[in-house]
Amino acid sequence: MKDFLEYVARGLVDKPDAVWVEVDEDGDETVLTLGVDQEDMGRVIGRDGRIANAIRSLLKVMATKDGRHVELEIVSDAD
Repeated sequence: MKDFLEYVARGLVDKPDAVWVEVDEDGDETVLTLGVDQEDMGRVIGRDGRIANAIRSLLKVMATKDGRHVELEIVSDAD
């Protein structure tokens, strides 16, 4: 899931070198933290959060196949 999330995020942003993903696993729950440059936050979130919700939906499908629960947090480097 980490590689997939990095791939998708790098395709969306203007500064792909600033993209990073941190994975925190606890039992059957996984929390993915996606970090992007402050200027790219709007591109990753999208209008009304549509892009972020689409990414979350894809991650949930991937996690469900493995019997896991996944959460996505999006942060900027300025946070």
